Amino acid sequence: MPDSKIIDRRLVVLGAILIQLCLGAIYAWSVFTPALKTAGWSKLDTQLVFSVGLAVFALVMVWAGRKMPIWGPRKLALRGGLILGAGYILAGLAGGTHFWALVLGIGVIGGAGIGLAYVVPIAVGMRWFPDKKGLITGLAVAGFGFGAMGWVKIADSWGQLIARIGLANTFIVYGVAFALLVVLGSLWMVFPPGGWTPAGFQAPKPAGGAPAPAATAAPPAGRDFTPAEMLATVQFYLIFATFAVCAAAGLMAIGLMKLYPMEALQKAGYSAAEASAIAGTAMAVCFSLANGIGRIAWGSLSDKLGRRRSILIMAASQGVLFLAFTGMAGNEWLLYLGAILIGFNFGGNFALFPTITADTFGATSVGQNYPYIFLSYGVGGILGPILGGLLGDMGNFPLAFTVCGFACFAGALCTALIRPPKG
Repeated sequence: MPDSKIIDRRLVVLGAILIQLCLGAIYAWSVFTPALKTAGWSKLDTQLVFSVGLAVFALVMVWAGRKMPIWGPRKLALRGGLILGAGYILAGLAGGTHFWALVLGIGVIGGAGIGLAYVVPIAVGMRWFPDKKGLITGLAVAGFGFGAMGWVKIADSWGQLIARIGLANTFIVYGVAFALLVVLGSLWMVFPPGGWTPAGFQAPKPAGGAPAPAATAAPPAGRDFTPAEMLATVQFYLIFATFAVCAAAGLMAIGLMKLYPMEALQKAGYSAAEASAIAGTAMAVCFSLANGIGRIAWGSLSDKLGRRRSILIMAASQGVLFLAFTGMAGNEWLLYLGAILIGFNFGGNFALFPTITADTFGATSVGQNYPYIFLSYGVGGILGPILGGLLGDMGNFPLAFTVCGFACFAGALCTALIRPPKG
């Protein structure tokens, strides 16, 4: 399938979702943590593997952005899928509970595979859907959120893989599945021919060359910033800081969404079995479904509200939710509500930050520019889960949520300061 061929662009959406379903397995990490704790791991140990995977994911994504014009999106996605699968298989072959084997296999190798493939559906989707950048980016990354629910349930209550075949074999099965599905999705990861636009599409052109409204932060028509030019703007650092704190808060919540509610529910009088089941539902169903839906909903809303306004609302409301969550975690129905709302906002990050990058620094160069913005996700992936793990070992999960709540308010303030760059 040559890159110059016009294909049904709905196939691009299908391929993007298949790829992201597998890449989102990193969010299923919490389903493995109870078994690892039983094997003698500390809470901090479990969060370190998660943090390494997120950090490597973000770092490799910068390199992948540079390689995309050379390798092409299809080869980049294919290689990412094979490397991701190999990392999980290695972790399984090493026994499934060896700390350094999981750091290497799932953290380093698995994170690298995700980093190689992640930007591909976003960059390809924006080229095929310039008329609906927010919506298509939300759809392209929705699988990343929905995928966590499926992989958690297959390992736990639906397939009971961990109980039936053990942790090591579950990692091996997942590795094979990830490789096969990403390779399939990569078949449709091609750019449209140069100059192609969908029928009836007219690129927005600010009247008289004046800047576009600040809500969308769109650059003048035809202006694409190089990574070096982008890094010289204050807008880059404001966007970076906002994404970092929003990512840190959400990733800490993912790492603790089962452990913290289990403790809070047991203190409130629930049995250990009841607390485990309720907390598992909050993570695997409520958070994961809302995470996927939030990507689509926030992406679509941002096409109407503008990216800056959407991010400001999302970050500020997430701060309120984190402060309130410490009083919600010990009640079953309030826990479900909190998991849904936090997951919904967290999912919005992955639709809003690629599109504000494209609007601010140019859609054509988003494949090279967004990985630099996404480094903030790696920063958040280190700070958030480690903060949660350390305070959890100290018996103070509520403080971790409070700190992250105020950090989200700081992110909303950064967003309010964003204006279109000059040039």
